[in-house]
Amino acid sequence: MSDLSSHRYEPIAVSPESTVVAEFIPDEDTETAYQSEADLEREFIALLQSQAYEYLPIVTEAQLIANLRAQLEALNGITFSDTEWDSFFTDKIAGANEGIVEKTVRIQEDYVQILKRDDGSTKNVKLIDKTNVHNNRLHVINQYELGQGEGGAARSNRYDVTILVNGLPLAHIELKRRGVDIREAFNQIDRYQRDSFWSGSGLFEYVQLFVISNGTLTKYYSNTTRRQHVSESTGAKRGRKTSNSFEFTS
Repeated sequence: MSDLSSHRYEPIAVSPESTVVAEFIPDEDTETAYQSEADLEREFIALLQSQAYEYLPIVTEAQLIANLRAQLEALNGITFSDTEWDSFFTDKIAGANEGIVEKTVRIQEDYVQILKRDDGSTKNVKLIDKTNVHNNRLHVINQYELGQGEGGAARSNRYDVTILVNGLPLAHIELKRRGVDIREAFNQIDRYQRDSFWSGSGLFEYVQLFVISNGTLTKYYSNTTRRQHVSESTGAKRGRKTSNSFEFTS
């Protein structure tokens, strides 16, 4: 009798003729305090790893570029010479005079770029495989760091979690501990955009999707949509909604 009293049953279907019930087993509550931002980050990375994302300990631009080269070689079944890679990276990926819009067009539409080889021949190089999507390699990195002045960065910044697709950062997640307004994560990404995403080779301008979360509430928005709203808010009349109003987050 005591064993039965410890069980809880909830109705899942009720009609005049019958009632269907199921046993309800609550999740064990082991939390004794608010989850810290570091704990949330570790839990999120572990979740991604369980879904076949490989973790890479990349924290500098040099490591990011070296991994990008390795991933594109693997995707395309080629080996760049140093001369080929320097030229391809400078002209076909980094684009010194390119910004968010140009890099978005490249990853969305012009994702096959032409490599001129040392012997004078040419070869198509895919940045992403949109025909056989399982050929793309997914990685997760965290705590990527840029020092003040590094690559022209206005301030030192350390990013939370970034998802790489074939070595290119295409999604970025900024986290705050539970109980903290996720607007703080939004504002932090806004600061990264001003201070450092464009610095160095500007690879973080390839980010297509931003996610902000405090472990309870989560929102997302695209890089180009954010840029459009920021542009439209320039010189806006007092009282008009701007990018900081969250109107374009979902």
